[in-house]
Amino acid sequence: MPDIVVGRDFKDLEKFEKIGTLRVGKHIVGTGEDAHLTSPILIDALRPHCMIVCGKRGGGKSYTLGVLVEELKKVRKDIRKNLCSLIIDTQGIFWTMKYPNEDDRDLLKKWGLEPMGIDVKVYVPFGQKELFEKAGVNFDGTFSVSASQLAPDDWLYVFGIGMNDPLGILLERVITRMKKSKDSFSIDDIINEIHTEEGFDNEKLALENRFIAAKMWGIFGETKMPTILESEKSTVLDVSMTPSNVRTLLVSIVLKKVLEDRIKARRQEEMAKVENEDIKRVPLCWVIIDEAHNFVPNVGKVASSDILLRIVKEGRQPGVSTIFATQRPNKLHPDVIAQSDLIISHRLTAKSDIEALKAIMQTYMLFDIEKYLNDLPRMKGVALVLDDNSERLYKIQVRPRQSWHAGSSPLAIDRKEF
Repeated sequence: MPDIVVGRDFKDLEKFEKIGTLRVGKHIVGTGEDAHLTSPILIDALRPHCMIVCGKRGGGKSYTLGVLVEELKKVRKDIRKNLCSLIIDTQGIFWTMKYPNEDDRDLLKKWGLEPMGIDVKVYVPFGQKELFEKAGVNFDGTFSVSASQLAPDDWLYVFGIGMNDPLGILLERVITRMKKSKDSFSIDDIINEIHTEEGFDNEKLALENRFIAAKMWGIFGETKMPTILESEKSTVLDVSMTPSNVRTLLVSIVLKKVLEDRIKARRQEEMAKVENEDIKRVPLCWVIIDEAHNFVPNVGKVASSDILLRIVKEGRQPGVSTIFATQRPNKLHPDVIAQSDLIISHRLTAKSDIEALKAIMQTYMLFDIEKYLNDLPRMKGVALVLDDNSERLYKIQVRPRQSWHAGSSPLAIDRKEF
């Protein structure tokens, strides 16, 4: 049966056919006992996309993310060299991709696949290095940020201080003054500077205590961030042991750099075309964020909100793709949902989450999306794929993982007994 390519308009489909696609699963035809697998489902990887992977807890979101990462590492070499990926790991489960999935060898064989470890580069916060070592996590390096990289607004978000509060006014004055006078400074430098500010006698100690607490987050140090935009590289930033407000701060810092570098690269690429010159290409980046509703929420604002919304709206031109994974699509910012051109939805039951999907592609669906979700076979790994490019909807079975998946639910009994 012919392969089904999603995420491509008719012009690209005619020109490229199956070139540069991710083989994520197979099309499901029929319902209930009559359901069977047919054509392979392929996702376009030549163009940038804004994608959502959703489903209730245990429905297969993280598993599907792993399949997408595996497939990005398997596309044709001349395409793969122009791609890279960044995974924001909030659960500490992607480091196991380094190892083959031997448990599912028989299942993989039925799909024509073999267990295979994936070359992912895992980085953990510098100050949490010992925690990860004690947990037996296999990581490749550490990362940290400098206090001088943070703008006053970043500190306000992460401390939960209003800009018009006395603490907020004091913080903004201190950080703004230091940025004007120094290229680099530490948290200790900030604390010393707080005491030089006139007035604010009641606020100085409170603000100092917040910065002392910040030193314990484990993210500040001299270790630089790893290079993200590197040919064929899959970077995992494991923030599973980092407080949620600090995670958003890290994502903001990293993605501002990714977008800035891709914008510069895009200009150089266009100039090279005009002047008919060859240049070393900076790879297009796929940014994969688990528990995405915490990084770009529909209510309120966090440190990563602005940069993620900018990438969602403007990332196509510079070549930054996004994959947002969430249990609660209704908790995602509406701009993310509106701009998404591909959705992989595992089973959802909450009415508010189903309503969030309804608003996207109902113009070309024959029935209510709730009916499509209810018609999915009752087995692991099934999902709906909603493709805004072709205005089609498909029921799919996601293929088994070739690499080890650490996101499955734990058992209170030894697996070896069964």
